[in-house]
Amino acid sequence: MVENFGAYLLTSYIFLAGASRGVGREIAKQLTAQNFKLKALLRTDAAAAELEALNIQVVLGDALNIDDVERAILTGEPIHAVISTIGGLPVDSERADFLGNKNLIDAAVKGGVQKFILVSSIGSGNSAVALPPQALKTLGPVLTEKDKAEKHLIASGLTYTIIRPGGLKSEPATGNGILTEDPRIAGSINRADVAQLVVRSLNSQRTNNKVLSAIDRNMLFGQPEFAELSLE
Repeated sequence: MVENFGAYLLTSYIFLAGASRGVGREIAKQLTAQNFKLKALLRTDAAAAELEALNIQVVLGDALNIDDVERAILTGEPIHAVISTIGGLPVDSERADFLGNKNLIDAAVKGGVQKFILVSSIGSGNSAVALPPQALKTLGPVLTEKDKAEKHLIASGLTYTIIRPGGLKSEPATGNGILTEDPRIAGSINRADVAQLVVRSLNSQRTNNKVLSAIDRNMLFGQPEFAELSLE
């Protein structure tokens, strides 16, 4: 881990996969608002103009293609952190949840990246206990792929943070997003609040090498007792 990592981030590039929509787009907006230098991998150029208007360097390529990923991460300015929010859509014949993230992780290792933040999902790995059986049955194939990506990242040797959001909503940020190491926690959270937690995790050594669930403290399912992770 590089000392004074926050200072490095402001003068170096963050690589973002998944910036075209959802949580990834929210992360892109928040990072650029804080003057971070950002490079984004896009599979198509549909969102390129919008991202370039935010002064984001856009690289076209498919995360499922290792050559595209290595070209994006290993050429040009050094990348000091990678953030991935990628996953497949229900209509996709081949999902990026594992293979796409595996390619990103492997390229990050080659590139000497200092930190990798993977946005996964509650229900993956040991947090399967947080979901009801019907939800696990429905989401099972997706969660299996996400779990494989998580395990690959943990085994990679990179400094990592894995953030597993609960049910995602599209409303504006509430500021009530929290992280916990307790895998039993379930609930909902707005995408903008997940993005806030991801951006804060970039500068926080408290999130290093941790697997964390992300929920809104006011959108918990049930009333469980748990310990919140402080990012200060």
